[in-house]
Amino acid sequence: MKNLGLEQEVYKYIDDHKEKFLEASDKLWDYAELQFVEHQSAALLSGLLEEAGFQVERGLAGMETCFVGTFGQGKPVIGILGEYDALTGLSQKADVAEKCALIPGGAGHGCGHNAFGASTVFAAIAVKKFMEEKGLKGTVKYFGCPAEEVGGGKAFMVRAGLFDGVDAAMCWHPWSYNGYLRTGSLANVNITIKFHGIGAHAGATPHLGRSALDAVELTNVGVNYLREHIVPGARVHYAYLNAGGKNPNVVQPEAEASYIIRAPKMAQVEEILERVKKIAQGAALMTETTTEHKVVAMYSEYLANDTICNCFYRHLQEVIPNTTYTEEEKAYAHQFKMTVSPSQMDTFRDQLKELTAGNPNYDVDALFDDKDIMDILVPSIHMYASSDVGNVSWVVPTSHFGVVIDAVGTPAHSWQRVAQGKSSIAHKGMIHATKVLAMSCLDFFVNPTLADQAKEDWKKELAGRTYKSLLADDLKPGPQG
Repeated sequence: MKNLGLEQEVYKYIDDHKEKFLEASDKLWDYAELQFVEHQSAALLSGLLEEAGFQVERGLAGMETCFVGTFGQGKPVIGILGEYDALTGLSQKADVAEKCALIPGGAGHGCGHNAFGASTVFAAIAVKKFMEEKGLKGTVKYFGCPAEEVGGGKAFMVRAGLFDGVDAAMCWHPWSYNGYLRTGSLANVNITIKFHGIGAHAGATPHLGRSALDAVELTNVGVNYLREHIVPGARVHYAYLNAGGKNPNVVQPEAEASYIIRAPKMAQVEEILERVKKIAQGAALMTETTTEHKVVAMYSEYLANDTICNCFYRHLQEVIPNTTYTEEEKAYAHQFKMTVSPSQMDTFRDQLKELTAGNPNYDVDALFDDKDIMDILVPSIHMYASSDVGNVSWVVPTSHFGVVIDAVGTPAHSWQRVAQGKSSIAHKGMIHATKVLAMSCLDFFVNPTLADQAKEDWKKELAGRTYKSLLADDLKPGPQG
């Protein structure tokens, strides 16, 4: 591979200019804005890009907090994906190793999207700097992606054609280990099911009522029986959006539930979805109510790209082994390691054993006993959840990698991750990710044939399959229900 010897120059530039972006990460942590209303977060990140000379378009794909920053012209066109939404109910005081809300009932960055958002912007700016300095041709595009956690913002961006013409897309995510994501994630569809009945006085005239709440309850019973008959690895989750009210002496005329269906492949999700719809129809027949449903979000399974993953791994090998943590940082992490339940820790241990099976270089039990920060590099990591990065991977060669930002065993979507989000450990992880991402993008500008290789890999992975959106054409992005 042609190489301009950029690594040390890029790494030094990132180290020399990191404070501004670490501050941005901490500001995003403070904002902790939920899906579709990440106004301060989007303004901060898009402003940094604009200040650095990117042309920024805002309010795209029907989302006020969606933006795209562009620099350069011509091919290849390399995209960097950024996320910046928080999670509801995860407010937590920084650096406190016990559950303690900063704002009771407030939101928190339990998935590390504050570091994700700031570092990806930093990487894009670093790429621009060296494209200009070295005379590299092509276009770098930063995609500000709202509502990854709930809402699947990238599915709306795909529908709007924002990724048309992009040759490769890259990103990273806070993880339990360092490595590139070669397999996963689970496909996922969120459907709301609403029932309409007839209200009545539950004591005087119950026979005149038709209970929408009964219909939701019967749907849940049916789905519970369905769980025995779906593919291994599939999941069906639910929540009540509307139980009809708080008065038990009324036959409830309206009720609504939200279901999330996950499976390894979207085709499997679609099969389960059709069965859930039939269960709802049966519940409506039993209760003499009517029903309607709406798919409000979808997350396709992620298709990794070998060419991009190889770039990630090469630069991870340069960056991760040189990581050092102070004794103070190890002691800090140890506090949080001790808050993780034994069952949660065993789960992480089993996952790492699965990833390193047969490799004598990894004594997993010893690693978990000895380390407070899992600073090892694993060649390939696996996602056990869902991400709308998967949607992008079906229309553009796409990959992402993981970098550790917190203590061993820290669960995603947890108060522990929020608490550690401003720590020096999180900051180091964020800078590691910035270096790997910036260099991987620059690889494609130094060696434009990589874009052709990535496209060939992508076509092989698709094997003739094409992206299918389950979103209604008239569905608008935003909170549903």
